Amino acid sequence: MVADTAKRLLYLALGAMFVQQTFASIGRTLPLVIAPAIIEDLHIDPALVGVYVGAAALASLVFQLGCGSFIIRYGALRMSQVALVFLALGMALAAAGPLVFFLISAIIGGGGAATSTPASSHLLGRYSPPKQAPLVFSVKQTAVPAGLLLAGLLGPLMTGYWGWSGALLVTAAACFLFAAMLEPLRGEFDSDRVPSRSFHFSDFRTTLTSVLRARDLRELSMACFAFNGLQTAFTSYYVLYLTALNYDLAAAGLMFAIAMVIAVPMRIFWGWLSSGRVAPRRVMAGLSLGMAASAVLMSLYATDWHPLLIAAIATVMSATAMSWHGVLLSEAARLAPPGMRGAATGGVLSFGQVGAFILPVIYAAQLAVTNSHGIGFVLCGLPALVVGVVMWRDSRRVP
Repeated sequence: MVADTAKRLLYLALGAMFVQQTFASIGRTLPLVIAPAIIEDLHIDPALVGVYVGAAALASLVFQLGCGSFIIRYGALRMSQVALVFLALGMALAAAGPLVFFLISAIIGGGGAATSTPASSHLLGRYSPPKQAPLVFSVKQTAVPAGLLLAGLLGPLMTGYWGWSGALLVTAAACFLFAAMLEPLRGEFDSDRVPSRSFHFSDFRTTLTSVLRARDLRELSMACFAFNGLQTAFTSYYVLYLTALNYDLAAAGLMFAIAMVIAVPMRIFWGWLSSGRVAPRRVMAGLSLGMAASAVLMSLYATDWHPLLIAAIATVMSATAMSWHGVLLSEAARLAPPGMRGAATGGVLSFGQVGAFILPVIYAAQLAVTNSHGIGFVLCGLPALVVGVVMWRDSRRVP
């Protein structure tokens, strides 16, 4: 009976966090998918996409470093609701149009999206059997490519019907609605909250030192920097890259969505593989080398390439750069100090946000100078190559 109850709660937590992460993924990605329409309507430089992405990444860094105390005080489910409301507010602001509103939107929406993963990791770490945690976290993290898939399919469609601002407003309303729907679950899932816990500015330092002090968490942080940076460059610029190769927005969005499909089963596969079959670090080493190789191949795209070949390379990128999350996050939760799953996961992910800021900014800078998407992908793939070599070398070390 106890086992049945535990299993039911795990499935309920997994389902709720899956949908939460799906909305977070849509909210973070939709402005980038429909960016060509926004750029054309507002007559802005495509390189400004990098400014938007960078602002969102900086906000994500701050939120992920500081959210640990809030998760402990208010509960992981409450902070999931807050994340969704922030995403809704961010998209509503962007829909207003002026560029300064896009900057504010990036800060608010980026912070909301960043909070969603530590909150869901804290909750699932509480209900997941340790040996099955990589699989459980990977299933939850399939929500990210699911959200990207929906953004790629529905973004251009909604833009065609209601314009880009209408697409943002509809998605904002959906995020707010689901935040309200989570409320009945709070009694159970936030039962471990500690109302006396207070936020202190020293929490930023505490979170960082808890990650940097331990070699394993430090290594995961460097991997997260490389992985999240390349992933962000891919999701930020791929549709623009294809439109530069003379694909229209609908076709580019469809190819982006097709590439995202593979990330759903691959996240589950990598999680299954890491659940007692292959050492998680060895899996991550292979993934990072695959990311680097696909980035180089993507840099060679040309207008005379067959669409199937272009899609195949993007699929390899998706199967690696979009599919590492469950393995890395479960390792971060496993290695976290007692009672600090959310904080430790946020600390590791904060390095990912540094990568999500630095690499797209480098991409944007070289794009403004060279007008070459290919060079951008090569530069963003280099950190993954370094991490792959290091993690492969260290993968024989007992965790």
